[in-house]
Amino acid sequence: MPNTGRNLDGDPSYKVVVNHEEQYSIWPADKVNPPGWSTAEKEGTRDECLAYVEQVWIDMRPLSLRKEMDRERDVS
Repeated sequence: MPNTGRNLDGDPSYKVVVNHEEQYSIWPADKVNPPGWSTAEKEGTRDECLAYVEQVWIDMRPLSLRKEMDRERDVS
């Protein structure tokens, strides 16, 4: 069955996507991911996907910044 971008209730379906900096977003489930983003573990309604993002994305800083701050802390 092809993905029509709608769930069983007829509401739009979304997926959670993540980039190389471990930043999260939601994207229409029937669309190709934007360049640089890969599919995470969650697909569902907009609210379900946003709740998932809120649960897993606990540090809003990009990965590269977190690593740099860790290096600076370790050097001090």
